[in-house]
Amino acid sequence: MQINGNDYNAKEIIKIIREWTELTQSDFAKSIKRSKKTIEGYEYGTRNISLSTFLKICKIHNIKIFIKK
Repeated sequence: MQINGNDYNAKEIIKIIREWTELTQSDFAKSIKRSKKTIEGYEYGTRNISLSTFLKICKIHNIKIFIKK
């Protein structure tokens, strides 16, 4: 599956990636060594995700990132 990141905000992208993994928030959190509360914060937009954490999520879950001009 492929999405255009420009069509979504950060919280929506994190939720989409988690749903692609078919993991609960708890299991997704464990997979990246974060708490469930942190994942909830990312998905609800109450917590900002760092670029390094985003890249870690993508690497762990085999999500490819393309940057195109």
